[in-house]
Amino acid sequence: MSKKAPPRAAAVERDPRWAAVVARDASADGTFFYSVKTTGVYCRPSCGARPARPENIDFHPSAAAAERAGFRPCMRCKPDQPPLAERQAAQVAALCRLIEQSDEVPSLEELARRAGLSVFHTHRVFKAVTGVTPKAYAAAHRARRVRAALGKDGTVTEAIYAAGYGSGGRFYEEVNQVLGMTPTRYRAGGADMDVRFAIGECSLGSILVAATARGVCAILLGDDPEELVHDLERRFPRARLIGGDAGFEQLVAQVVGLVERPRAGAELPLDVRGTAFQQRVWQALRAIPMGATASYAEIASAIGAPGAARAVAKACAANALAVAIPCHRVVRNDGALSGYRWGVERKRALLDREASTPAREASAPAREASAPAREASAPAQEAGAREAGAPAREASA
Repeated sequence: MSKKAPPRAAAVERDPRWAAVVARDASADGTFFYSVKTTGVYCRPSCGARPARPENIDFHPSAAAAERAGFRPCMRCKPDQPPLAERQAAQVAALCRLIEQSDEVPSLEELARRAGLSVFHTHRVFKAVTGVTPKAYAAAHRARRVRAALGKDGTVTEAIYAAGYGSGGRFYEEVNQVLGMTPTRYRAGGADMDVRFAIGECSLGSILVAATARGVCAILLGDDPEELVHDLERRFPRARLIGGDAGFEQLVAQVVGLVERPRAGAELPLDVRGTAFQQRVWQALRAIPMGATASYAEIASAIGAPGAARAVAKACAANALAVAIPCHRVVRNDGALSGYRWGVERKRALLDREASTPAREASAPAREASAPAREASAPAQEAGAREAGAPAREASA
């Protein structure tokens, strides 16, 4: 027969705050603190230290109240300091400012010294807070600087060095990723760049396919062909839009084929333009196996930014390459369909087709999935509930 718990222990166990301590519930941090009589310290509810016996626990409304009762702050959870997430955000913000203000990109070792952390921990914390690595952040910032410099008077060479590039050669190695065109053409607002396009029809309505010399740069779906052309004009305001010839029609037919009969391993040459974070999200989307879906939170975790589900949703919404970058495979945490820039009904239709694709086609050379994925049911909106470990989304895809 088990012994009856002491009255003090029983009272603590009935207190809902005890459940938060046992669960190490980070959401309870700041709402109360608890102290341990046997050690003389007080902690946050989320403290990772070994749980104390309930009869040795007292609860306090604030850190000051715990200290007035004679307890000292725990060295592990540091309850007298801002929460860990806030401290890490402040550390990373300082590193971002250092990157932005440096003429040359600081090394990871230098960033680690500034943060007072190991190289590994600095890299992990930076990526967790910003969603990108320090190197990718520096590259994105340098790209912004070169765009801003090209918008001012002066030579292209001056703009390159003003943006922090140590040599013109290094810049021109990266120019396609940074600008998507030559710097002279970028300065002219994309003038004289040829964008070929054609409009076709498919079971989902009108479809516009556009391509530069580098590859397909837009696949747009809609009901009004004229509006699709206006959308393309807004994306390339000073480019030469040229109607596709017979050869280009073959590319359009290939894209329509992907809509009508989805198949894995079908590759298109793509001209993908976006920020470093967007490109990481889009790469993860292309890794979701056909016939499967993933939540925004799962994509965020897959790219190493578990707290960036809302930013992932924004990146999905910015995607201009329908089907080729399959943002239709991203669903809500409960499996229901969320918004889709080309309409939820189109999203449902695409998922239904992929779910019913024969296994032999779905298994044709496909990539390894970098995001946790689940089999999609038909209809996809009735998929089973899923677990999610990141905040809700900010925008619809």
